[in-house]
Amino acid sequence: MDKKTISIITLGCSKNTVDSEDLATRLHSRYNVVYGEHGNADIVVINTCGFILDAKQESIDTILQYARMKQEGEIEHLFVFGCLSQRYKKDLEKEIPEVDEFFGVDSLQDILNKLDCQTFTEGGIARSLSTPKHYAYIKVSEGCNRMCAFCAIPYIRGRYISRPIEDIVNEVKLLAENGTTEFNLIAQDLSYYGKDIYNEYALPRLVEQLDNIDKVRWIRLHYTYPNNFPLETLALMKRSKKICHYLDIPLQHINDRVLSKMKRGHTKQETMELLKRFHEEIPDIALRTSLLVGFPGETDLAFDELVEFVKEIKFDRLGVFTYSAEEGTYSAEHFADRISQKKKDERAAKIMAIQQKISLQQNVAKIGRTFNIVIDRTEGEYFVGRTMQDSPEVDNEVLIKQSTAPKLKIGHYYDVKIIDAEEFDLYAEPIH
Repeated sequence: MDKKTISIITLGCSKNTVDSEDLATRLHSRYNVVYGEHGNADIVVINTCGFILDAKQESIDTILQYARMKQEGEIEHLFVFGCLSQRYKKDLEKEIPEVDEFFGVDSLQDILNKLDCQTFTEGGIARSLSTPKHYAYIKVSEGCNRMCAFCAIPYIRGRYISRPIEDIVNEVKLLAENGTTEFNLIAQDLSYYGKDIYNEYALPRLVEQLDNIDKVRWIRLHYTYPNNFPLETLALMKRSKKICHYLDIPLQHINDRVLSKMKRGHTKQETMELLKRFHEEIPDIALRTSLLVGFPGETDLAFDELVEFVKEIKFDRLGVFTYSAEEGTYSAEHFADRISQKKKDERAAKIMAIQQKISLQQNVAKIGRTFNIVIDRTEGEYFVGRTMQDSPEVDNEVLIKQSTAPKLKIGHYYDVKIIDAEEFDLYAEPIH
């Protein structure tokens, strides 16, 4: 009998990507599994995001789109899981009855049971990647213990649970044997890794073991928290050729009063000292951060301080979110949200306009320099790649005209010379 086709739609962050890939790996024995929209799917499974207002709306819109398709007979079954489903299961069941069943965030086995796919091997199978074969996201933990005032993640995902080092090492070895060379470590709070099971901040131990795996080429660190950042990681980064000179460290703000109301646990002075340490230890480090504007009590002066901070530090990569009051969070229950959405949007746009100029200046400064890059894909007339200092999907890309280098291959690494630059793109030619 021919296998039915399941299409898995993933919304939200790279942690959701890993969850979808874990599910797909275990469904392959019984189904044809595809990622994203697929015209011939019999069953659709949507992995939702419920982090902020825009993400929730995207998830709802996507569910409604496939609910209509089910009503019209284009698909047989529709299942929904993930963060939105975890938070609003009862409401969703009432409002969108076309969905066969809603599942939460820790429901892998329940979904498998529902799809009559109860037997699978735990471990020993390389994950079924939705990304290009040469890079993967590695989720090292679940949940979060940092009760930031604005964030719903601890209520959705629960307390912090680290995966044992040996489990992560085994997963990376399996993927490396199957051709994956770049590993992006992710967690809600990478700095806290290991504290719950080893009684120490064990990120350096983990990274050192991954660094020793032969076929690993790049290791990248995402979502490190500034408070209790394990500084030994910098020493490893300095001496390793595999650990990317890159840190994703969401800071959210710099004004002390705002940071305190956000319950971030670090001050402006501590933040500045940490950033200084990064640059002293790793002079060419690329820093990515995210900022939150419009938090209750963010005065014009507090925002101006944030603007000056962005101008001074000149982050290599930066994203901005506008505050939304998320149900159940401390800020939603204790602070009135009096800043208009118009003002929040204006503040976010101002920060991004500044960052755009910074990014252009930094990219122009790279013209004439040589970088080692990996090729991710082709697009139009270009090969599209990235340097060690650029994470997939969110950072700068390097474009090479296919006509100048027709023999380049996706997933392979090359030395290139930068010949031109825009705000978020570099243009290059290979060094033969």
